[in-house]
Amino acid sequence: MAKNMPKEVKPSAARVNQVWSATVVTLFPGMFPGSLGQSLAGKALDDGVWSINTVDIRDFAADNKQTVDDAPFGGGAGMVMRADVIDAALFSVNKSNKLPLIYVTPRGKPLTQARVKELAASPGVILLCGRYEGIDNRVIDAWAIEEVSLGDFVLSGGEPAAVALIDACVRLLPGVIGNKLASVEESFEGGLLEYPHYTRPRDWDGREVPEILLSGHHEKVKDWRQTQAEHITRERRPDLWEKYNIKHEAKLNKH
Repeated sequence: MAKNMPKEVKPSAARVNQVWSATVVTLFPGMFPGSLGQSLAGKALDDGVWSINTVDIRDFAADNKQTVDDAPFGGGAGMVMRADVIDAALFSVNKSNKLPLIYVTPRGKPLTQARVKELAASPGVILLCGRYEGIDNRVIDAWAIEEVSLGDFVLSGGEPAAVALIDACVRLLPGVIGNKLASVEESFEGGLLEYPHYTRPRDWDGREVPEILLSGHHEKVKDWRQTQAEHITRERRPDLWEKYNIKHEAKLNKH
């Protein structure tokens, strides 16, 4: 049974000269850094802004065949990853920083931009990637693992989801994105989806750029973008739109 379970750290107000670290506990360490080694995340990795480490779960199997799974109690299709093997793998991770420990799974709580900001503000994260039918629930309970979902769909394993979660955090680290306004005006930052973007050519295939964006009137452009963001959110994400209205009304009531 796991002891001295790592507790989730409270995000710091600022991270100065600190390398953000991602540790991935997985059956397929060769999948990392993968796409995280490219573009902005890759450059930040090369520059030492963040680091990534993998722990191969098979290294902690007790038999020569490196067995990590077994048939589920109660019957059913597929195999389940063993609690004892995962427990040993988690114990091998350096827990001195008491990093957030997350299991990426479809049954988890939906990942939000707010939670990504918290993780990016912490020293790093430990991600557990499941395979097969999932992992023995006893190890989730023993380690008080946070379960997180990227959406209502199923992947072959947790590794692609872990890549996405890490990417979402890394891009928020200081210095990774050059233009600070780029992240401020993105989807979810103000509770809304992002407004449409346009660039050259002004006329493409008979489709014109909205005239307001060519006006040079910054306040009108700002109002247009706000209106577009509200329209898109109301149409595509009524759940977000409802939350946005509740917060907006609460602000108005304070005044």
